[in-house]
Amino acid sequence: MRKLRHIPIILLCAMLSLFAACAKENISPAPVSPQPPMGETGVLEFGATSYRGFLLDNVYHSPSDGEIHFNVYIPESYTGIEPYALYFTLPGYEGLYFQGVGGNLRAEGYGFEAQKYNDKMIIVAPRLSDWGITSARQTVALVRYFLSAYNIDTSKVYANGYSGGGETMSQVMGIAPELFTAYLHCSAAWDGDLNVLAQAKTPVYMAIGRNDEYYGSAGLISSYERLVSIYREQGLGDEEIAKLVVLDVKEADYFSEHGISNQHGGGGYFAYDGELMGWLFGQIKE
Repeated sequence: MRKLRHIPIILLCAMLSLFAACAKENISPAPVSPQPPMGETGVLEFGATSYRGFLLDNVYHSPSDGEIHFNVYIPESYTGIEPYALYFTLPGYEGLYFQGVGGNLRAEGYGFEAQKYNDKMIIVAPRLSDWGITSARQTVALVRYFLSAYNIDTSKVYANGYSGGGETMSQVMGIAPELFTAYLHCSAAWDGDLNVLAQAKTPVYMAIGRNDEYYGSAGLISSYERLVSIYREQGLGDEEIAKLVVLDVKEADYFSEHGISNQHGGGGYFAYDGELMGWLFGQIKE
């Protein structure tokens, strides 16, 4: 067995510092990372630490959209032979890039709860810099990378966005909704192009508190009504429309029953709601 005295002192100090920092943040050094798979374009670098099964601070160097930071959960059972589902979860303010490594995972439960619905699913938790069009384009670039580099079951590609992450994902749905099987929109305004979404007919579930302290609910209700109107103009009936868009406005008692006093922050609880998450992962693209 090689003794520690054979390790250069500078390297030893660096290793000890890393383990100390990881222990403080409840983060573990990751196992030796696999060689990043080759996608259509760009280069991926894996991170060096993990948190509750997620490999942290990975970077996809997109030739068109720059450095895209993200955390990823890849089940140990994944070998690349069998196609796996893919799920993207976009966080609220607490999970933005400047909040630090793993901030999105510590703030929200979506990435962990999703594992209960499908144990053969790769889960990507981007760490974006804002909730505007730049982050939306980076999300699209990252989705396309995973679709090209991993063996993905394209009938099971899911996403959710909470708060600012919902604003971002709504814009993704106005750029490339055809990439997804279904989308769960949580406690957020809708900023994306509804006409593009309606052309793709990607199912969407919109959930928000009636008195959401940050957004209110009127704006999302209006977006829902516009989308329904577009589908009616396409000649779709009520039954077909109900399969494509769901509006779920939660009343005050929904939050109070779960000991939640803030309706906007309470949107994080949607991760634990089997009706919402069950709807999302129950969708399969034909």
